[in-house]
Amino acid sequence: MKNQELHNKILIYTRKPNEDYTNSLSNSIHFAYGDGTGDFQPLNENYGILFPLATVDERNVIQEKGLRNPYIFHKADGGFGIIAIRVDKNGNEDEESRGQLLLWTSEDLIAFHFLGLIRLHEDLFIREAVCDYEEESGTYVIRWFSREGACYCNRLTSLEDFNSISLPEPSEPYEPARTEVGIPDITPGNIISVTEEAGREIKLRWIPLFNEEIRIPESVCVTSKRQIEEVKAFAVYTDGSTREKNVLWDVSGIDDTKPGTYRVNGRVIQEEYQFPLASGYADPVILPWNGKYYYVATNDNKNDIGIYVRESSTIKGLFSPGYEECIILDYNEEKGYVQTFWAPEFHVIGEELYLLFALGGKAWGPQCHMMKLKKGGEILRARDWEEPVRVKRSDGSPLTQDGITLDMTYFQVDKVSCVVWSYRKGIGTPLDTGSMLYIATVDERNPTILTSDPVLLSRPLYGWENIQGTINNEVPYPLVTDDAVYLAYSGGAAGGYTYAIGLLSIPRGSNYLDPGAWKKSSTPVLSYYSRNDVYGPGHNSFFRDYDGTIMIMYHGETVLTPSGTRCSAMHRVHINSNGVPVFDLVPERDLNRELAEVTMQVVIPSFSK
Repeated sequence: MKNQELHNKILIYTRKPNEDYTNSLSNSIHFAYGDGTGDFQPLNENYGILFPLATVDERNVIQEKGLRNPYIFHKADGGFGIIAIRVDKNGNEDEESRGQLLLWTSEDLIAFHFLGLIRLHEDLFIREAVCDYEEESGTYVIRWFSREGACYCNRLTSLEDFNSISLPEPSEPYEPARTEVGIPDITPGNIISVTEEAGREIKLRWIPLFNEEIRIPESVCVTSKRQIEEVKAFAVYTDGSTREKNVLWDVSGIDDTKPGTYRVNGRVIQEEYQFPLASGYADPVILPWNGKYYYVATNDNKNDIGIYVRESSTIKGLFSPGYEECIILDYNEEKGYVQTFWAPEFHVIGEELYLLFALGGKAWGPQCHMMKLKKGGEILRARDWEEPVRVKRSDGSPLTQDGITLDMTYFQVDKVSCVVWSYRKGIGTPLDTGSMLYIATVDERNPTILTSDPVLLSRPLYGWENIQGTINNEVPYPLVTDDAVYLAYSGGAAGGYTYAIGLLSIPRGSNYLDPGAWKKSSTPVLSYYSRNDVYGPGHNSFFRDYDGTIMIMYHGETVLTPSGTRCSAMHRVHINSNGVPVFDLVPERDLNRELAEVTMQVVIPSFSK
């Protein structure tokens, strides 16, 4: 085991900021894996994995934070501990963090538990620190340098009990780790050893899945060409999970009227949707409904005025030349339908079809609305929709009197109906709260009225959510599985390359109004590091096509830019070997083209009378 540990290593580091990977991203914890046979491989595509939480000041304004000089160590029980120095958003000393260290624990470097800020000194700033468990004393020894260069030592009996820490004492200086590795433009921390098994699990979690094998039958016995054409392949992924794929078999050399043994060649294929699907269409949603597909989005080409819907019998038909598109809600100054026709979503609530969207009047200020399709109505006919209704609290008052509301979504699970939306106050002012996610219950018979008080679910406290001054938690959208409710949301700049998709999740049967029951991922599940041809993937939705495949839609830009043309995109959601959705299995990794050419033996039997 010790030899295995020597050959499986984890490097902790931060990155040096550059023009696109700014302080908000670079001042976070990154990991790399080494197996002893070569250099280290960055995990999570060299994108941050652990981000420190921002603070919220007395004005309810978020103060973004970063970190530097992280250090990883083994816990006494075999898990891991991580310490780092918290800094301000620009990477400078942070007054709120004077004399304190960030502390996380992890059992496997897959899931992390933030314990908080541990205080080492009342007055001194900490320049860098190390922590290791000392078996002889049964304590964790934290040695650190002050800003002025003096060395101190604190001892901690339990990582979970901050009250067990000793007062700082002067200590002999130690030599900080100065690791040199082949990853460019990073500030490396230290390296620790892990077991082969732990290293394998870490790689499976933090190296994106890809197709590594194609399986087909070695031989099939058939009586017709059609039976050959129905033979499928299975794509196998690096975690052992599989996905059935169609095969284009060349049956031209087969005479199914003559018994014999043949070799048949084929090519494994998958349905792909080339980006951009629709240029200038953001916040995309597809609804399968009565045997057809309906596509709705925020129409940037019309300055976000009006709600336009397309209809087709196939998904690709929604984006092919000659597509059918109709406006179902148009500008109407008299009724107050003036601007910000944003983020339309179709949802079946009870037995009715609703459209949820944001809408604003003459004075800028989008608010959540719903409108219902009339009984027997056609989606593309504007007259078949009831008038929009603004969503209200249980007492009949608006969701907000002093801010904006938008991006409302809906899910019903375990006989509980919930809406989730984004609320923001003071946008564009020094008192901007940032956009926050709220959740409440509704009665499916009248979903425009909340049946509970709104509950704050999430705020943009991570650097990737705060980047470029956007301060965003918006666009919640649910994916319900047998075991859990996954609530994707977006952070970063909605019109730029930093836009990214985050994830909240909760086990089925939980109290969905309890924020503490939800788990929030500290790093995006889809970012501009996930797919080479899409920058700023965000504002997503999910749907299942008529074959049962789960698809994720989102918008992005074609170039790396702070603000570009938002275009619709889509790819498949994979279910991994643990039954958990994977959102970043992009087309080039979903099917390895080098493995797509296959061959199979075909036996056509003889039949005696």
